[in-house]
Amino acid sequence: MESIRPGSSQTGFTLLIVSISLANFMAAFDGTIVNVALPTISKLFNILPGTASWTLTVYVLVMAGFVLIFGKTSDIIGFKKMFLSGFLIFTLGSFFCGFLPEFLNSFPVLIASRALQGVGASMITAIGPAMVAAYLPMELRGKAMGTIFTFAGLGMAIGPTAGGILTQYLSWGWIFFINVPIGIGAILLGSKVIPEMPSKQWSPGFDHTGAVLIFVGLGSLLFTFSEGQIKGWNNPVIIGSSMLAVLTLAGFVLAELRASDPLLEMRLFQKRNFFLTNAMTILMFITFNGLVYLVPFYLQLVQKLSPSVVGLIFTSFPIALMAGGTISGILYNRVGGRLINIAACIPVVAGYSLISGIQPDMSSWYIVLCLALIGFGSGLIWTSGSNMVIHSISKKYQGMISGFISLSRFIPLIIGIPIFNIVFMYGIPGINFRNELSMATLTTISTTDLASGFHLAFSFALIISIVLFVVTFLVHQEIHPDYLSDTHAKTR
Repeated sequence: MESIRPGSSQTGFTLLIVSISLANFMAAFDGTIVNVALPTISKLFNILPGTASWTLTVYVLVMAGFVLIFGKTSDIIGFKKMFLSGFLIFTLGSFFCGFLPEFLNSFPVLIASRALQGVGASMITAIGPAMVAAYLPMELRGKAMGTIFTFAGLGMAIGPTAGGILTQYLSWGWIFFINVPIGIGAILLGSKVIPEMPSKQWSPGFDHTGAVLIFVGLGSLLFTFSEGQIKGWNNPVIIGSSMLAVLTLAGFVLAELRASDPLLEMRLFQKRNFFLTNAMTILMFITFNGLVYLVPFYLQLVQKLSPSVVGLIFTSFPIALMAGGTISGILYNRVGGRLINIAACIPVVAGYSLISGIQPDMSSWYIVLCLALIGFGSGLIWTSGSNMVIHSISKKYQGMISGFISLSRFIPLIIGIPIFNIVFMYGIPGINFRNELSMATLTTISTTDLASGFHLAFSFALIISIVLFVVTFLVHQEIHPDYLSDTHAKTR
């Protein structure tokens, strides 16, 4: 697949980067914006909070289940068709989410609408890195990748704050209606700036078996980790779900190794450097999600800060994340990804070291410093690691690997938060940690005992960050011959 240029002007490239960044921002934004509105949704439809949480779960499930499928499909039908179709489905799904459930007084309609929205979101996020590699010159790809990933991180971070504002001052439906004008604008912009690509003939051997197995496998994995905290890990349903996840995901690997045109070319992971680069980003995301989940609880439960102050303190994280991603994109073509990754781990490890030793009486500025260090380092790794992955394999796999890059963000989200929640509860003296602790239960536990739980969880994050640091020394930057025609860059 040869690089296709959207135009000879810098403006054309900039508008293309804006279009891709907007897609990643909106998809990530809607993954977290619902959180604050869940109590309102629960009350409106007279359902239990656990049931209401499926408004979030089904969105992540559908995105994770389809992202590889659409990444592979985009290699066949072209990135422009996939992108515009995805944004159209995402926009329609957003409108249905905001209008139909209350109009029909039906929570199942909301779930179905969120699933539709998730289909569109998976289509537009699956191909972001591939579009950068296909359409932009090498000297702009690092900066572009930094922009789209930092906007995705920003969307994840500010979603809950925006959801709270819209729900409080307008209505819960506006957390979805806000996407409609943005989606229309993105479709108009994308149709203008994304180049046309000749479609390939649809392969009669398309990996339908792999598509079914990966969807069922990831769906059951998500169900296991999300519901296991509520139902208990020894619940027969959870045990059955976990066994289904193991069997179907193992079956997926075997099916891909045998398929003539696999959904995901598993043999790529036999390449040591490709495997380690992906492991590096997944480790970063696991600690990333654990931090985002636990710190707001710490600030409210231990330091007794109000939600508004917590939100203000937490803004340091997405700001630092965006700064790190932007700087990584600028430096990528100059110094190479390996040096960026090694340097990035210095603030990451320092941040986790500081936060693992936090005391209840420490200043809020101490937390801001920890969040800023971790966010900045994570932004550096996110951008450089994704660049290294997409440029290390042949151009014929652009859509496929782009989808996997997106999936590598969802898997740590699925498993990272439950793991950190278990570690946190295990660290609280005398607590039965088989089930999820509610906020009401946590408020009855002494500050000292809660601090012990947070200390163990933050220490666990520190250990993972040290492992991450070690891995960065083992990862080298490799550029596939397909991309050497775009640049004289050498392997660093």
